[in-house]
Amino acid sequence: MKIDILDLAGSFAENKDVAAKLRKEKILPELKNKKKIELDFTGVTLTTQSFIHALISEALRQNPDTALKLLSFKGCEPGVRGIIETVVQYVYEAINAEG
Repeated sequence: MKIDILDLAGSFAENKDVAAKLRKEKILPELKNKKKIELDFTGVTLTTQSFIHALISEALRQNPDTALKLLSFKGCEPGVRGIIETVVQYVYEAINAEG
């Protein structure tokens, strides 16, 4: 499945409600069924950490061993990629601390 973030969230992806809806309706069900998901950020020039957190943190927590194998991030500007990497690192550090 491909999810076009630009179409759903605009060039500045900041709406946490949009991210939460995508997570609940698309990302979590696909991961549960072990399906690959491409998050296409082409055209998104900036995002917020809270948007990315709302989009993927629960998916990473629920599927720590498989989420990053099934999720791919396409077309990311350097700033967007940096925020995604920060959220991923934060979530996995929290999972490891819980232990």
